[in-house]
Amino acid sequence: MSQRTLAGLLAVPLVLALLVAALFTELPYATYAPGPTVDVLDQPGGSETIQVRGVKTYREDGQLRLTTVSVSRVDDKLSLPELLAAWWSDDEAVYPYDYVHPEDVTAEEDRREGAVSMVTSQDVAIANALRALDYDVQSTLQVAYVVPDSPADGELQVRDVLLRVNGEPITDAEMLVRSIRRTPDGESVALVVERDRKRRIVTLEPRVEDDGIKRVGFTPGQGFRFPFDVAVNIDPDIGGPSAGMIFSLAIYDTLTRGSLTGGGAVAGTGTIDLDGNVGPIGGIQQKIAGAERDGAELFLVPAANCVDALGVDDGDPRLVRVATFDDALEAVRAWGEDHDADLPSCEETPDQ
Repeated sequence: MSQRTLAGLLAVPLVLALLVAALFTELPYATYAPGPTVDVLDQPGGSETIQVRGVKTYREDGQLRLTTVSVSRVDDKLSLPELLAAWWSDDEAVYPYDYVHPEDVTAEEDRREGAVSMVTSQDVAIANALRALDYDVQSTLQVAYVVPDSPADGELQVRDVLLRVNGEPITDAEMLVRSIRRTPDGESVALVVERDRKRRIVTLEPRVEDDGIKRVGFTPGQGFRFPFDVAVNIDPDIGGPSAGMIFSLAIYDTLTRGSLTGGGAVAGTGTIDLDGNVGPIGGIQQKIAGAERDGAELFLVPAANCVDALGVDDGDPRLVRVATFDDALEAVRAWGEDHDADLPSCEETPDQ
């Protein structure tokens, strides 16, 4: 046996070992894929997604679907075959792992941020819809998140309206946080909150965290007093603010006679602020793919996402550019009356 042949035979196991290692080594990438879509006009199991008490509602045909992105989990990095499969997929996108899951953000912090964003986005969406219908809406400060196993756990509930702290009217979130942190050791904080339109006093003893800061375990956020009860009954695992615009449309449709979509299936995405502006979101291409998979005929695209949306535009569903809640409302109403209506396109600029 020649020296070259021997060297080749010895190299084969090494090459195979390197290939196996490459196949199963975790690579620093994460993926976005089309997630589920949810018709927020639906009544699954007989329970309305848009729940209203105290005023007449109108349950008509048609769909308004929020769209989601399925993001690879924290600490779930890709193998080489998974990376290549995602790279060649028409519907998936590959990003650096640290871009999707920043190193300085823990899984609990990520979950909390998503939960707070979802609560706030739902309430801002309700406020936009009611204001569009000329209802009076008052701004408040409320509990947006309660930390499990904290002093507030079991005492406060999400959407409790925060009124007073230690006898003083709460002026803003900063004033509330300062009052809690200044509580003398061994003493409690007295909060006056409003729940189900009734006031109650909640007493909590702050706990010193690892960073030396006193906390009672809840996150304050933007809230409102509505003239009647409106709630969005959605899976709490669907976090983030990107369904705000669709929530607003669904609430408006529920409170008005006739089907806003004309019985058709509309999907979309976009944050919404107190002025009704629709903001950009991540994963627009995956959301469009999910909407197409689930039968949407029209897709509402935030204006700032139009360039990326055009990268997957095959004409189904039809893409419509929206910059405000009024834009979205006008577009859906016009399309509901005539599917061939002239609507703002992502291929156009606002100046055209």
